[in-house]
Amino acid sequence: MSVVPRFVAASLFALLFCGTMAVANAADFGSPPSGEVPILYNDHTVYAKPDILKQSRVLAALVKDGQIYVPLRDMFEQMGATVTASADGKTITAAKEGVSVSVTLGRDIVVINGESRPLDVPPMLYHGVLLVPVRVLSEALGAYVQWVPDKRLVVVRYIPPTPMPTATPTAEPTVAPTATPVPVVLATPSYNGYVEAAIWAPKTYNEFSAGEYCRESYLASAVYAPQNSKFAAKVDFRQYSYVTSSNITDAYGNQYTQFATIDGGTAVTPVFLGRQNSIDARLEYQVASPRVYVGVGYISTSNNYGYPRLHAVGFGVEKLPDLRPGVSVYGSAFYYPSASGSYTVTNPASSNFGTSYRQQYNITKYDVGLALVMKHSPVYLYGGFAADQYSVKQNAPIGQTHNGPYIGLGVKL
Repeated sequence: MSVVPRFVAASLFALLFCGTMAVANAADFGSPPSGEVPILYNDHTVYAKPDILKQSRVLAALVKDGQIYVPLRDMFEQMGATVTASADGKTITAAKEGVSVSVTLGRDIVVINGESRPLDVPPMLYHGVLLVPVRVLSEALGAYVQWVPDKRLVVVRYIPPTPMPTATPTAEPTVAPTATPVPVVLATPSYNGYVEAAIWAPKTYNEFSAGEYCRESYLASAVYAPQNSKFAAKVDFRQYSYVTSSNITDAYGNQYTQFATIDGGTAVTPVFLGRQNSIDARLEYQVASPRVYVGVGYISTSNNYGYPRLHAVGFGVEKLPDLRPGVSVYGSAFYYPSASGSYTVTNPASSNFGTSYRQQYNITKYDVGLALVMKHSPVYLYGGFAADQYSVKQNAPIGQTHNGPYIGLGVKL
């Protein structure tokens, strides 16, 4: 931080008050450089690296495409106005005695005392703060706004109008105090995305396992959900591991797993550690608040025991976590109607040696859980229950399920 020297403040004061104070027009600003620049408001200290949320500090102005934007809430509250928001948070109203100003996010109109006036550019959301073009300050409240190019700052000066003097009444009436309206605090979006990973304890039921599980199972996901967009993208990865069921023991104590094969027969293998993976990518569109989406997905599965890799396109619904301080609820359900892959019998002893099969399943993936978010920390704890259901459609020995609880950590971005 740096304080503007006294001689700079004095020269600005002379600049602002020589002659009658005029209202600056945005067209008089020339071409200021893009980016954040400090604000000098009524001789407040100028910060070289302004903060946007700390008390008694003024947010930096933003210069974008030759236009200068200022924070509506901070500036109007500095001028003694009360700022409120509509139920959907998009329309902001600032009011003080004799003046009412309303703007709507994304609309290039300002409503002053009920009269609509066009704006060159609409209000915008920047780091969760509503910014408006400087014309809103000058046209609504008669504030003086000036771009000072050699100092790279925006000067804002506002002096409330002085009421006409009135005769002193003979007897002062006693006026009951009225409660000051409480400004509505705008709820800013809690994240643009997040990444998370968890330890999973699923039980596996398939041709090799009758409810076995292994601690080497986990899940991970990454989400990108821009604050100003209805779209979201998600990648979900799951790995479930299990030791195959021991259902045959030979005379030497060796353990084997007998299982059904794709071609309708049976086979025997030594007990082994089975692993299956699934990864699906989703593109989603928000249909309700908070953060409820419908979407399409693409899934790919693999394993370590030679069965075919499966691919499918599906659809589903998802509730992303809100990730505000406290507890957030989330969940998803996606259905892939035809996950398929080709398999060729490579066992020379099989009567079907060399035959290729088209294996198909219907796959349902779902997930439900809670996220615990602490104040002032991007890291959160989450946990829940996740499951995959594979239903036989063609050339598959039996169906599969993998389901169980999990717990992990995430980081919101």
